[in-house]
Amino acid sequence: MKVDVLLGLQWGDEGKGKIVDVLTPSYNLIARFQGGPNAGHTLEFDGIKHVLHTIPSGIFRENTMNVIGNGVVIDPVIFKREIESIEKLGVETSKCLVISKKAHLILPTHRLLDAASEAAKGKEKIGSTLKGIGPTYMDKTGRNGLRVGDILSHDFMHKYTTLVNKHKQLLAFYDYSYHLEQLEFEWFESLALLKKIPQIDSDYYLNDALSEGKSILAEGAQGSLLDIDFGTYPFVTSSTTTCAGACTGLGIAPNKIGNVIGIFKAYCTRVGSGPFPTELNDQTGEDMRKVGNEFGSTTGRARRCGWLDLPALKYAIMVSGVTELVMMKADVLSQFESIKVCTAYKIGNDISTSFPYDYEAEGATPIYEELAGWNNDLTAIENEAAFPKALNDYIAFIEAAVKVPVSIVSVGPNRNQTIIRKK
Repeated sequence: MKVDVLLGLQWGDEGKGKIVDVLTPSYNLIARFQGGPNAGHTLEFDGIKHVLHTIPSGIFRENTMNVIGNGVVIDPVIFKREIESIEKLGVETSKCLVISKKAHLILPTHRLLDAASEAAKGKEKIGSTLKGIGPTYMDKTGRNGLRVGDILSHDFMHKYTTLVNKHKQLLAFYDYSYHLEQLEFEWFESLALLKKIPQIDSDYYLNDALSEGKSILAEGAQGSLLDIDFGTYPFVTSSTTTCAGACTGLGIAPNKIGNVIGIFKAYCTRVGSGPFPTELNDQTGEDMRKVGNEFGSTTGRARRCGWLDLPALKYAIMVSGVTELVMMKADVLSQFESIKVCTAYKIGNDISTSFPYDYEAEGATPIYEELAGWNNDLTAIENEAAFPKALNDYIAFIEAAVKVPVSIVSVGPNRNQTIIRKK
């Protein structure tokens, strides 16, 4: 058996949670491999909207085990709230959820450091979600972080105090006031629930599952263009969001990777700071935001909106070896008579179809091709045969450009508004 990987191909918010939920019945295990509660994976079914931050998006499907891998960072406070909201819906998380002992913990002081650092940057701020993700990964690579497995160790409080004292020294460099006591009280209180979730050696757990013939879907968070190495640095997240992150974040070998499913919106969005060549700072962008409800599920911040960027999409496909595509929010573009797609950039006197090292420094200006819009409500469509011709043409245009098939098209936020195309 192989591990299939599902990841975002833009700047996050592509709709990964919904598609994982749709695909889960075909898998025995769903495994999150990176990121933390900065993710906001939204699922809609049975008239209820669910937003998951840390827990894999297969949690609402029966007979599926959900794994939080070693590459994920966990805030016990947010995790506790998430568990409680899920269990109110009748899900027994202790029976369908396990956590890697090697996953790192977000401390209250990580969140304080995140906020202090971002405030100090002023206009140069990155656009952090202020969840403490970056400082936690810094401690991980600095080899002094706390892991889930440390909770049960005899010297846990010594490790905790040592790290917190280091953080206090760092906070002293900032002009930032804080009150740690209440944050710590809530944090330690949340550890009791975290201890109830089975802790596993996820590397052995997942490889044993493969040996037993079980099917696994690895679920990514954020998006490929926010990857720490291959994204629009420094306006990126702190983990590996590309397919390679599934190997390091779960403990599976590269030769165990099967299909790589890449998700993209029919247009582009971005939250926070950073380059965005096709951004629309006009009524068209505002219409996209309004109709698409483009507000962050984690932060509530308005998302920046713009036309689809094919050079960026092709780049994300290349670095992860994407084998099939899922196009989200096709219904949002139904309002437009015509649709633009960026097919290249003008950089100085040259035309380039490559993803630039630095958009702004190189002065990359998008070159567009205009296509006919479908001007049809797609939300009630139940099969591919009912697609308007203009939508089929749009899909064909993208497939011809990126050389990867679009296997699924989403026509609305609900689980049922998902069209599986003919192979």
